[in-house]
Amino acid sequence: MTIQEAQKAVDKWINDIGIRYYNELTNTAILTEEVGEVARLMARIYGEQSFKTKAQEASANEDLAGEMADVLFVLICLANQTGVDLTSALQNNLEKKAIRDAERHRNNDKL
Repeated sequence: MTIQEAQKAVDKWINDIGIRYYNELTNTAILTEEVGEVARLMARIYGEQSFKTKAQEASANEDLAGEMADVLFVLICLANQTGVDLTSALQNNLEKKAIRDAERHRNNDKL
């Protein structure tokens, strides 16, 4: 699925099943919540925090994929609501980074 196809699929889902988009501010709050859920799992899978139960640990990677998909879904909702073409936005962002960071990472001793 391309980014453009994803934007269309999310819009179709919203209109067919979701009734309507939440307003932009509500979706921004939901996006923040979803990013927090990704952060919680990252802290437990890759960081020092532990899971409360073995069952949580066993499903962590699957849960992480689902939470990342939630972030993407809400981000696509916001893009659709605000008229952002994410394909163009990402292409522009990569071009900007290619110019701006052409030597920066190569010259970073930490990498």
